[in-house]
Amino acid sequence: MVAVLLVSKGIFTMLQIISLRSIALSGALAASLVLATNTSLAQTKGTSTSTPVLVELFTAEGCSSCPPADNLLAQLESQQPVPGADIIVLGEHVDYWDQSGWRDRFDSPQFTERQHGYGFRLTVNDIYTPQMIVDGTEQFVGNDTTHALNAISHAAQAIKVPLVLAKPEINKHSVIINVSLASPSTTLPKADLYAALVDPTDTTNVGGGENRGRTLHHVAVVRVLQRIGKLKNLESGPLKANLSTPEGTMPAKMRVVVFAQMPGPGAVVGAIQMPVTQ
Repeated sequence: MVAVLLVSKGIFTMLQIISLRSIALSGALAASLVLATNTSLAQTKGTSTSTPVLVELFTAEGCSSCPPADNLLAQLESQQPVPGADIIVLGEHVDYWDQSGWRDRFDSPQFTERQHGYGFRLTVNDIYTPQMIVDGTEQFVGNDTTHALNAISHAAQAIKVPLVLAKPEINKHSVIINVSLASPSTTLPKADLYAALVDPTDTTNVGGGENRGRTLHHVAVVRVLQRIGKLKNLESGPLKANLSTPEGTMPAKMRVVVFAQMPGPGAVVGAIQMPVTQ
């Protein structure tokens, strides 16, 4: 059985969820089959005809059910298997698995709080890992390949606000970004603007907990997530933001993701990404 940590109203409980075992196994198999089939149909990543779709994965290095979901996230990013979608991924490591015998070096209570926000808005009684959320509107077990592809395909049909991200600048331990609109508008939705700094890839040799002895590979690991303003701020021109990088990171190797999201957290109405250095 697969151990999954559920968090309900701040109380930690360990439950053995038999159904997730079959999901994890079938999801891993489906990932290799479905993604391989659809890759040939996918459009070139980031083309002007594709719609950005934000895929968030709430994960943890102490969770034995999470590696298949981490792998799926990596495949979604690298293979871009959904026609018409530019899949932008974020790996957000929660901190409530730290008591299981392994301290995740990428975790943050900020991501746990964000997951709780989604749980409240999407009426999920117990937050859990791995949990995938597509465009802020649909959640499911993070290794469910079929659900992921269907949700992304549906999200790609939505009209998004076209954002423009200028080439980021590095100032010592900060990354400076400038965000603007692709075309002027005075009818923007009342969304918040967020900026994330992510490590494109990371690897950890786990020395404790459920994944003890395993080498885990991650993509798009969120190191900084910051609200930088309101989408409507862009009606008057570009918005400048300064993102401080955590100690020990290499800003030049990071990637910037900017997205607009309705309060709640709600639907994502625009997103864009760019490497800090080209």
